[in-house]
Order: sequence, then structure tokens, then C-alpha cells
Amino acid sequence: MRSRTMATLGAAALTVSAFLPGAAASATQPAPAPAAQPAPVAVRAAAPDIPVANVKAHLAQLQSIATSNGGTRAHGRPGFRASIDYVKGKLDAAGFQTSVQSFSHNGATGYNLIADWPGGDVNNTLMVGGHLDSVTAGPGINDNGSGSAANLEIALTVAKEGYKPSRHLRFGWWGAEELGLIGSTYYVNNLPSAERSKIKGYLNFDMVGSPNAGYFAYDGDGSSGNGGPAGSAEIEKVLRAHFGTINVPVEDTPFDGRSDYGPFIRYGIAAGGLFTGAEGRMTSAQAQKWGGQAGTAYDRCYHSRCDTSTNINDTALDRNSDAIAYAVWTLSGGNQ
Repeated sequence: MRSRTMATLGAAALTVSAFLPGAAASATQPAPAPAAQPAPVAVRAAAPDIPVANVKAHLAQLQSIATSNGGTRAHGRPGFRASIDYVKGKLDAAGFQTSVQSFSHNGATGYNLIADWPGGDVNNTLMVGGHLDSVTAGPGINDNGSGSAANLEIALTVAKEGYKPSRHLRFGWWGAEELGLIGSTYYVNNLPSAERSKIKGYLNFDMVGSPNAGYFAYDGDGSSGNGGPAGSAEIEKVLRAHFGTINVPVEDTPFDGRSDYGPFIRYGIAAGGLFTGAEGRMTSAQAQKWGGQAGTAYDRCYHSRCDTSTNINDTALDRNSDAIAYAVWTLSGGNQ
């Protein structure tokens, strides 16, 4: 996640309209035709549990890549391209249609990875994304290996389960976010308008395993002052829903353009996401409800060398991975 100094979706309810039988027949009236039977109702596929061990295995690979490439996975460094290649290899093997988009920034080549799950209504696309690059100072395992790894495991689960969403599913891993949302901006700006209009919702996951974790959802309904485009409130409700089932309170975090949802909301695309906190400090009230340490940064290793595989809260990573899966399954409208 870049420094603060840089700056109606929703699950459609399935309903059945049963026809009421007519009035009872009289001696002078013919008997009514049999009542029409309700149409079969498709049963929505339940969101899977995402094993946190699988997500952590991806983080271990990203850590290994950074260690082998000067301790970083930053834009323009070999560690970033190796990270793209790792994620792409997993998705290709699972049956995704992948493409690597290149761009230039600060004299170096950057990359976005786009992965489409075949099927679903391409005119009603749900996109899930997060940035894959780290800062130059460190390996970026929480920021943003955590969101990247969670999204990867959810994509692989889509393939493993042979999931058939009614909406088209697309995943994105962005480059050069730490330098100002460069990769995601390049992607959105360079989509033809007809293609951009097919993206009806974007979910962003940037830092979902902070060691002193808070639980935040982007403020789609504007209740804290900064809402998103139409449809964002419904996305926020779905993202919060999983936490309600496990009795974890969630607070708002504003749409302040700090992460890769920024280029999407500028074009009026509904968006949402989850976040466990960066350099901000946890309050006493938050520590009481989340079990964290008051007065301490959510991520003490934010943008630092110590953002390694030890800089992860497994419980937060597990909860957020399951919440992402719940949102993807709910918002994509898949049936079993």
C-alpha cells in the first residue's frame, strides 16, 4: 500500500413467485386448471473455507523470491518479475486465461498480471485485485504479499471446485502500486471504454495480515464521510457479512484513493475491499474489541526491511481470506 502522502452490486436474492390457485369451482363453473408449479430454484454455491496454510505457502514463495533477489520485489527489480511468473504459473496450471501487460515507469519495465476464469457473463464482470510489488526497502510480505496470496488461493479454489459463476470473474495483480498506483491506473486507462464498462464491480485487497491487525472495510456507503460510486454500499455489506458470522466488529476505512481501487472509482466503477491497517496506531477501544496492542502500529514493519514472512497475523489472514471468498462467491452469483 502506498504512503498516505500520495494520496447496485450485491448478491441478488433468489425468489420464487408461486401462482395462487383460483377460487373454488361452483356448480355452474368449470373446475379450475391445476395450479402452476413453482420453477426450480438454483441453490447458491456455498463459499468455501480457505485454508490459511495454503495462503501462507504462497507467502513463503514470495519471501523466497525476495531473498533470492536482493531482499525486495519492487518495481523494476528481478524479484517483481519473478513474483509475476510464480503467480502466473499457478493460474495457468489451474486453467485460467492469463496475460501479462507491460508498462514503463521511471525508466523500468513494470507488469500487470490479468487472469480470467472462463465463463460467466462478460458484460457483467466482477474483478478482484491487489498489488504484487513491494517497496525497495523490503520483501513486502504483508504489503502486499498478503492480499496477493489470498487472492491467488481464492482463484485456485475457483478452479479446484469447478465453480461456475453467473458473472464473469477476473483477477488482477498490479505492478508499481508503491510508486503511485501506476500499474492499475495503466490498466484501467488503457481499456477501451466498451470493455471498461463491462466491469461492474472491483474488490481490492491490500494488506490483510497486519501483525497488530485491525479489521476495516472500505466505506462504500459513505457513513464515515467518503463513500464510493453507486453499488459500493452493497459491496461493503457483503464484505462485512462474513465478519458478522464470526462476531468480529469491522470499522470503516475511507475511499481516499490510497490503493488500487482508486483508478476504478474514478470511472464510476463500484468498489470495495478489506484492510488490516498500516502505519496508523491502534486505539485503546480497538485493542479491547480486536485483542490487539493499543498505541502500537497495526504494522510496525510497514514499508520496512522487516516486512517478512514473520510479519503476518495468521488469524487476521485466515479471517480475511475467508471473507474474500465469501464476497467472491456471493457477488458472482454462482450456483451449484
